[in-house]
Amino acid sequence: MLRPALLALAAILGLCQTALAAPRTLAHPGPASSGLAVQDDEIVKEFKKYFRKYKDPDARIEAVLALLGAETAGVVDALLPVLGDKDPEVGRAAARVLASFETRPPVDALIASLEKEKKEPVRLGLLEAMRSGKYTALGEPVVLALEDKGWAVRRMAVLALAAGGDPAVVPVIAPLGGDEEPAVRCAVLDSLAALGADGAAVLGAALIADETWQVRASAIAALGKVRRTSSIPILIERYKVEEGRLQVDAVDSLTKLTGKAYGMRIELWDRFWNSYGDRYEIPTDEEMKKLAEARAKANEKYSIKNASNFVGVETPSRSILFVIDVSGSMEDLVVDRDQFQDGDYPSWARMDIVKTELARTIEGLESYVKFGIISFATDTKRWKKKLVPANVVNKSSALDFVKKLEPLGGNSKIDLPLIGLGAGPDLSAGKTNTYGALAQALGIEDEKSRAPKSGSKEKYTVEVDTVFFLSDGRPTYGKYIETREILDRITEGNLLRKVVLHTIAIGNFDKGFMRSLAVKNGGVFVDLGK
Repeated sequence: MLRPALLALAAILGLCQTALAAPRTLAHPGPASSGLAVQDDEIVKEFKKYFRKYKDPDARIEAVLALLGAETAGVVDALLPVLGDKDPEVGRAAARVLASFETRPPVDALIASLEKEKKEPVRLGLLEAMRSGKYTALGEPVVLALEDKGWAVRRMAVLALAAGGDPAVVPVIAPLGGDEEPAVRCAVLDSLAALGADGAAVLGAALIADETWQVRASAIAALGKVRRTSSIPILIERYKVEEGRLQVDAVDSLTKLTGKAYGMRIELWDRFWNSYGDRYEIPTDEEMKKLAEARAKANEKYSIKNASNFVGVETPSRSILFVIDVSGSMEDLVVDRDQFQDGDYPSWARMDIVKTELARTIEGLESYVKFGIISFATDTKRWKKKLVPANVVNKSSALDFVKKLEPLGGNSKIDLPLIGLGAGPDLSAGKTNTYGALAQALGIEDEKSRAPKSGSKEKYTVEVDTVFFLSDGRPTYGKYIETREILDRITEGNLLRKVVLHTIAIGNFDKGFMRSLAVKNGGVFVDLGK
């Protein structure tokens, strides 16, 4: 077992010390804070007295958040059982409070609780709080969690140890790069890269041929973030054996290493390395800025070959899912018509424009591409349960599906039989369930989860690696409606899946949400106008 070695190494590195060296300065309360301590104890006492009486979810969350700012170990004791609440949002609220401490005593209590706690949902909540709080010197309990039987706990322990930015954790978490669970291997690669550790390049080279594509994606990204000359030939060779989206990932990392503007032209990368590899040095940050200017001019020259294209976004992905909004407002006419003049659309209706563009994309898919379609309004509907090859039969079926899509619940269709999702002709069918559509697209099965995290049973090794999400309005229905919550939940869930999420907005709603969805999930944002 690794336990004795891990503890010995952690002790040598000072990870089990009680002193805290967090990125933000945490205070140690002195005599002047005694009055505040009494006040904090009182709010904890009141919380314990009344919390069980609240049945409404919003009231329960509000009660938990009432403990924000209380700097006492009693907060940890009060919220420990709440981390495993049947309502995930209540558990998340508890983790948020536990991540907000500004003094050391409650952090010590948090760590001590992990040592005693056996329930996985609660252990995950405690580790998530440590990660979000960016606490360091987390001690023996967190180091031992690296050997937990649940992969979700091991993964979160890696992330918690690395979140504080202390390079001393590198030799402690690095051995888990050989963990049996892909999610843990990804967490180690991502963490080492974020810490700028040389070990990220070493482990990235070792795992770049991993059987799980998400691990390979993390390895490729790690080699680009930790800029070492030795990574260049490894990435060039990896490009040659990968297919689809990971080729773009490899080029992105090569570009970050060299600043070269060769794009997807593998013969140019080969020629460059064969000519200069024996004496090449990684450019300085200043040199990289100058190279970026030249690279911008060469983007068109070295565009992606054999790429699928949807509304101007190219991707070489061979596993694509299109998620299309069919809510009632999609029957509205576009306002900015100049950009659509040459599109040969049947009308100015948003839905007709989108259907035309999607049909053209489907017709142009190569046979080796697998694809799928989800339409959504209040409810969601898949064209096929799984991605299917873009052969002539499946293309014909997909085109028929697209042809029949109609805005649901729109004013002009209120008295007509609706096709799309098969819902009745009422306004309630035409709402915008953004979270439901994205969760289904990414395989985030947390609708019935009882814990802040889905845990060891979560299926995250999804087949799809690229999603195009098109919508014309703000979320109005679903488990989450606030755009901030949707962004957080989807981004967090996608940390495991590593799916590139391109977003396309059409209409006059606030585009910031759609832009953030793309930026935080490795995608491109396209604004089709009002």
